[in-house]
Amino acid sequence: MQRREFCKLVGISAVVKAVGAVGAAESSNPYVPEADSLVLRKLDEWQDWKFGFMMHWGPYSQWGVVESWSICSEDWIRRPAGISYVDYKKKYEALPTTFNPIGFDPDVWAGVAKNAGTKYVVFTTKHHDGFSMFDTRQTDYRITAPDVPFHTNPRANIANEVFAAFRKQSFGIGAYFSKPDWHNPDYWAPEWATPDRNVNYDTRKYVERWQHFAAFVHRQIGELTSEYGSLDILWLDGGWVNSKTHPDAIVGSGEVPWPQDIDMPGLAALARRNQPGLIIVDRAVGGPYENYRTPEQQIPKTPLAYPWETCMTLGNSWSYKPNDHYKSARQIVHILVDIVAKGGNYLLNVGPDANGELPTAAVARLAEIGAWIKINGEAIYATRPVAPYRDGKLCFTRGKDGTFYAIYLLDEGEIAPGTLRLKGIVPARAATIHLLGSETQLKWKSDGAGTSIALPETLCRQTVDDYAVSLRISAIRH
Repeated sequence: MQRREFCKLVGISAVVKAVGAVGAAESSNPYVPEADSLVLRKLDEWQDWKFGFMMHWGPYSQWGVVESWSICSEDWIRRPAGISYVDYKKKYEALPTTFNPIGFDPDVWAGVAKNAGTKYVVFTTKHHDGFSMFDTRQTDYRITAPDVPFHTNPRANIANEVFAAFRKQSFGIGAYFSKPDWHNPDYWAPEWATPDRNVNYDTRKYVERWQHFAAFVHRQIGELTSEYGSLDILWLDGGWVNSKTHPDAIVGSGEVPWPQDIDMPGLAALARRNQPGLIIVDRAVGGPYENYRTPEQQIPKTPLAYPWETCMTLGNSWSYKPNDHYKSARQIVHILVDIVAKGGNYLLNVGPDANGELPTAAVARLAEIGAWIKINGEAIYATRPVAPYRDGKLCFTRGKDGTFYAIYLLDEGEIAPGTLRLKGIVPARAATIHLLGSETQLKWKSDGAGTSIALPETLCRQTVDDYAVSLRISAIRH
């Protein structure tokens, strides 16, 4: 699901479990396996992390609007009544001149994310509006520009500060970067109208101008991958910027007939010269530079045959929105378990406010999630999917040493049942079974078609406030 579809659903549906868009993308753009051994090693490490923390943040947080999209001219976007598009865009583009997030403390962010149990971060270094949250030399539309009040702050090079703070907490580091740039005059050329999200001139006709834009993108990626410490992930958004052609596309429809080729082979080579083994995620494009796929606000119904990550908001908005409605900790834990059982990672997004602080309600929710993970993380981290993946309210994972985990999802007010039945799963003869968080060895009985595990009443009563309980089975028969 692309941002357009998500925006239509804001406030209507918190989680989309249908997988139609995922299947369509797979049939039109088959996954291309990576061959670089360093990238494969990093992908395996990334699959161990399981749970990531994402932040959409920029001057737009002052208005509490969906990041960047309100300056796009597509007809699904709603702006305030009584103001022309031209005037609105001018006001939006002036937001950096009042952006002074003096509450920004990346060490606090990293502490909150660590306490939530997340293992890697993906931070928006630049969104589609083109405002750079790093000290780029390629444009004055940046956080360190002289007309931005925050530029005198010791932490003004925000992306660098975020990466450094999360590195200190042993996080994997990911840089979100938008390939389109709506502020760059070689993308949205000022001499023509901008009917949609795409470049607003024919790149086949104005070849030199487009090459100038592609070179700009390469220079910014060069800065990020050579001047901001070690990176694990380059998370490229704006999948409509690619080398494909759409001969029947109508300008203004969301597609254009001309290609938007920024030379991904050259860009990937540049990034990996600076960061060997870098995971590159060229979202929604397919091909050799989409090392893992990112279903947005979706959970596939079944395991996928390639690395994948569900990116999803904690609330209804990607960026800060006053009084946003946050999903419950129980809902997030259930989503995490479902995703991990199917072999995916979960990238959970929270939008900091205009002062640079994470919303209090979001911080509280993340702490609740982290409390569950402290007890049950063994069944989540460094696991891989194992058949039958899920059976009703039971989800299954396996450790690299062969340990088998069964995670039972509890409804609100429910306690763990006195007997858990695992269909088709039989522990090894001398296997031991424990409930994570308890030293009590559980009794079990196999009848050939499955296994019944008895939970003492005292243990069951203790689970009344849990979101899920996890069983560790030391070994199963194959």
